[in-house]
Amino acid sequence: MCGIIGYVGTRDASPILIESLKKLEYRGYDSSGIGLLDHQSHLIVRKSKGKIKNLEELLRARPLPFSNIGISHTRWATHGLPCDENAHPHTDSAHHIAVVHNGIIENYAELREKLKKQGCRFLSQTDTEVIAHLISVLYKGDLKLAVQKAMARLKGAFAIGVISKDHPDMLIAARVGSPLIIGLGDKENYIASDVPAILDRTRRVIYLKDGQMAVLSKGRVEVFTFDGKKVRLKVDTVSFTVGSAQKEGYDHFMLKEIHEQPAVIAAMLKTCLPAGRAAHQSGKLKLEGLTISDKALASIKKITVVACGTAYHAGLVGKYVLEALARLSVEVDTSSEFRYRNAIIDKHTLMVAVSQSGETADTLAAVREARAKGAKVISICNVIGSSLTRESDGVLYTHAGPEIGVASTKAYTAQLMMFYLLSLKLAQVRHSVPVRQQRKLIKDLQSIPKLYREVLKTKTTIVKIAQANSHFGCFLYLGRNINYPTALEGALKLKEISYIPAEGYAAGEMKHGPIALIDEYRAVICIAVRSHVYEKMISNIQEIRARKGNVIVVATRGDRQIAPHADYVIEVPFVDELLSPLLTVIPLQLIAYYIAVKRGNDVDQPRNLAKSVTVE
Repeated sequence: MCGIIGYVGTRDASPILIESLKKLEYRGYDSSGIGLLDHQSHLIVRKSKGKIKNLEELLRARPLPFSNIGISHTRWATHGLPCDENAHPHTDSAHHIAVVHNGIIENYAELREKLKKQGCRFLSQTDTEVIAHLISVLYKGDLKLAVQKAMARLKGAFAIGVISKDHPDMLIAARVGSPLIIGLGDKENYIASDVPAILDRTRRVIYLKDGQMAVLSKGRVEVFTFDGKKVRLKVDTVSFTVGSAQKEGYDHFMLKEIHEQPAVIAAMLKTCLPAGRAAHQSGKLKLEGLTISDKALASIKKITVVACGTAYHAGLVGKYVLEALARLSVEVDTSSEFRYRNAIIDKHTLMVAVSQSGETADTLAAVREARAKGAKVISICNVIGSSLTRESDGVLYTHAGPEIGVASTKAYTAQLMMFYLLSLKLAQVRHSVPVRQQRKLIKDLQSIPKLYREVLKTKTTIVKIAQANSHFGCFLYLGRNINYPTALEGALKLKEISYIPAEGYAAGEMKHGPIALIDEYRAVICIAVRSHVYEKMISNIQEIRARKGNVIVVATRGDRQIAPHADYVIEVPFVDELLSPLLTVIPLQLIAYYIAVKRGNDVDQPRNLAKSVTVE
C-alpha cells in the first residue's frame, strides 16, 4: 500500500529520494517523509502530512544537508490517522535507527507493550514504530544481525528499509508478503517498492523474495535468508522504457493509459497469436509462461477464478468466455471471501488468480489455500517477479507496462484479453470448439486494436456527454449477460475517481429493487450493443424512460432503433457479442475520467485509495 525508496551511493541522497518517491505516490499519499545521515552520521528526519508536495515545501523551508545515504516513504494509512507524527520514517528512542515500512505488523500491540516495559518511548500510533524500537533493543553492534532477529519476531506482511547512525554506509532491506526490489547502479544502489521509482536511474534489478533481506553499500549488494544464509544474486533487466512511467504530454496518467490500450492489446496478440500462413492453418496459440502441459489442462474438471476489484470484474467476464469456449464450469470469487468458505477444490481444479501487481494480499492467500488442496494455479499478472507469479504453476503476463493511475484501465483490458486467449487455448486442448470457429475468433481478436482506436476517436462526443451529466448525484449502470460485468466495472470507475455513488446491476434485476432509485435526478448508463439480449435491454431502457430517468446508452454503431429511447448515445463498432466487453468498457472509462475532471478531482490519486493492496 505504501511506497518505499532507499539510496546509498556517492551522490546527494535527498533529491534522488524525493524525485523517486514522487513516482511511488500512487501507492499512498496520506503523508510522506525522508530520513538520512549527514557527514557526521547524525540521523535527520523530516516528514509531513499530505502529499509529497507538502514535504517538498518543508524541505525548502528547512533544507537537508548533503548525504550519500537515506530512506524515504509515502504512506497509505492503516494504523493511526494521517498526521506528521504517524508519517515515516520512524526512529528508536535514542534516534539512532530509522525505519520505513510497507505492510501491517499483526502482533504490534503485543510487541509495543513489551518494548514499553523495556523503556522504549513511542511517539506515534503506528505499527511501524515497533520495528525501529525492536531493532534497537536487539542491536549489539551488528545491524544486520539485529534486523535478522527482529524479522523473526514480527508477524504480518512487511517490506522495510533501515539505516543507522552507527553504520553510515549501510542500507538494509527485508520483506515478507510486501513487494521490494533492489536497483543496481554504478557505485550506488537502491531499494524501492516498485520499478518506476528507479527506472530513470537503472534497469538492473533484483526482485527480493519473501523471507529475504539485503545489505546494500555503494559498491556491494548481498542477499540473505532470515536465518543468515547467503543467497546467490539473480539480476533481471527491466524491459519497459522510462517514458512508459511518464505522462508524455497527457494531462493525467489515467488518460494516457486509456489511450495506450490499443498498443498493449496489439503487443499481446502479436506475442500469443499464430503468425504466417502455416501457423494460421494450425491456429495454435503460444502462451508464454503457461508451463502446465496440454494433457494436464485437458484433465481439468472445474475452474475457480479469484481476484479483487477491477481484476474481479475481468474474472467475471472470463467466466462467460471460459464457459462458452472451454465448456468448463467456472466459479468466480472475490479473493477476500474465498479463503473464508470451505471451497470445493481438488487436483482436478484449475485456479486462475488475477492481479495487476501480483502482490494483492487476499489473492495470494487464496492461491495458497488452493494449492494446499491440490489445485493447479495460473496467474494473470502484469508485474514480473511478483509474489503471485512465484507461487503459481503457470504465469500469463499481460505486459501492459507500468500503470500509474490508481483507477485501473489498460490493466483491465489486458486481463480481459488474456482470458480470451486462455479460453481459446483450453478450447484447443479440449477440442470443445470447431477449428473453423477458432480461426474466426483469432481473426476477430486481431481486429480489436483497430476498433479501440475507432472508439477513442469518439472522445469529443464522450466529453460532451460526461460534462452534461457530471451534476447528477447518483448513477446506475445496467448490462446483461457478458456485459453485466462491464456495468460493474463502469460503476467502479466512476466511484473511484469522481466520488459519485454508482451501482452496477444486471439489467434483469432492475425490477427487483434498483428501479426504486430511478427519477429525474439519477443518470442511468445502459450497455445495449447488438446481442441476443438486445431486445430485453430495450425493454429495460423503456422502463427507465417511463420513470423520467436520464439515459445514456452504449450502442452498436449504426443502430437506428436505439436513439428514440435514449437521451445520449455513444457508439462502438460492431463486434461479435462474445468480444463486446473489450469495446464497451472504453466509453465507460472515458465517462468516469471526464466527469472527475469536470468536478475538479485528483484523477490519478483519488482519495483513500492506493494502487496495490498488499494488506488484508
